[in-house]
Amino acid sequence: MDASALPSPISPDSGNLKERIYARVRPDLARIENEINCLLNSDIPLISVVGRYIMGSGGKRLRPLLMLLAARICGYRGDEDARLAVVFEFVHAASLLHDDVVDESSLRRGLASANAVWGNKASVLVGDFLFSRAFELMVEDGSIQVLAILSRASSVIAEGEVLQLITANDTSTSEDSYLEVIRAKTAALFAAACRIGAVVADRPKIEEEALESYGLNLGIAFQLINAVLDYSAKQAVLGKTVGDDFREGKITLPVVLAFRRGNDSERKFWVRALERGEIGDSDLDHAIGLMTKHRALEDTINRAQHYGAMAVDALALFPSSPMKSALEQVVAFCLARSH
Repeated sequence: MDASALPSPISPDSGNLKERIYARVRPDLARIENEINCLLNSDIPLISVVGRYIMGSGGKRLRPLLMLLAARICGYRGDEDARLAVVFEFVHAASLLHDDVVDESSLRRGLASANAVWGNKASVLVGDFLFSRAFELMVEDGSIQVLAILSRASSVIAEGEVLQLITANDTSTSEDSYLEVIRAKTAALFAAACRIGAVVADRPKIEEEALESYGLNLGIAFQLINAVLDYSAKQAVLGKTVGDDFREGKITLPVVLAFRRGNDSERKFWVRALERGEIGDSDLDHAIGLMTKHRALEDTINRAQHYGAMAVDALALFPSSPMKSALEQVVAFCLARSH
């Protein structure tokens, strides 16, 4: 089945929307890029080379952006948040390096993955370096509260990675179990970035919790759209091989829904392909056909929109402002993005 016929979250206006969002904090983002470049310096050349490769391969800097916007919606007007925001990009990049090794991925954002270029050992060790740099930045900041939030988020992310490993290739995985994985693996870092924006601005706990809820629900929506894109985007747009999740036996929500709604014959197909790894040339198209038949992709998008609405609702505590509008637009962008 032609993937172009599938329900798609991709909007032709998503590029313009992204530009409007990033324009709100462009000087701060420029400072973040400078900080990243400086902090990647190492006496070991390979660390700097691999670090700059993963950092420069087309990422959206979404997590640092969220921290900046969260701090600004809380009235922060200082300049210390940009350096701390780098922590989130380092933790994210480290997790990408480790993910690609675990998943044996050959592409990352349309380029050869670091492990494909330098091997698994270098990727894992540079990922460890980035985690260590992130914690150095947290200690420099000197806030025990910031350190506590980020340390907890890092632990949750690691737990999510292990939980995903446990549920990999298991077609009996429930929707709740899948959501538990993405809450830990993806949404926890979004939530931490947003909460720390309020902490940096020295705002009351109610605002911290509101922004944490915004980030958590946004992260879930973001990852649900990722799951859809793996079956509906074009490779050049997605930045990785379309169908990678299928070939790697990953159990994402479209699979969970199609498996649950399928008949015995269809379930046997999913078991053969995802549990036993017996995948033929036409099986990805067949999988997409089953997802279309059972509205699995469409309903995954609907769930993403639900979590996006919850993220926007969490901002109701804050008065109208350009930064509140920007955070609402981030939700729209994540639901409409093409990569």
